[in-house]
Amino acid sequence: MTMTHSNSPKKAPLQTPKSHFLEQAKDTTNPYAIYTKSLTVDGREILTDPEGYILNMDEWSEGFARAQAEREGLSLTDEHWEVIRFIREYYEDHNVQAQVRDMVMHFRKAWGPEKGNSRYLHDIFPMGGPQKQGNRVAGIRKTKGEH
Repeated sequence: MTMTHSNSPKKAPLQTPKSHFLEQAKDTTNPYAIYTKSLTVDGREILTDPEGYILNMDEWSEGFARAQAEREGLSLTDEHWEVIRFIREYYEDHNVQAQVRDMVMHFRKAWGPEKGNSRYLHDIFPMGGPQKQGNRVAGIRKTKGEH
């Protein structure tokens, strides 16, 4: 039995999400990024890799942090801002991303053991913890060993 679909409406071809190819992306956050995404912050377009890591760290602003957090469904609290500032200051001082254990040691002193622990940091940054989601929102590049 042969079926024909002559009466079926034609489906529209799949559309690739709007993105921007940027040759420089090969040498930035993710060497495997073949396209970029963008966020509009204060009327300016800020480029990120496909996962949301900022391409030009000098373009970071608190407005970018709010926009990236909103994109990820994260409502920023004072605690988020403390972590964001810690991540940025750590990077400025050490030129490398903070490891979670460094964050835990810092926030255990600042917040006490109930909140200064890995579980709590992962609770407030639920999409990858403070090292992934925190770095994205803080405008810090992806860690080298991250997939």
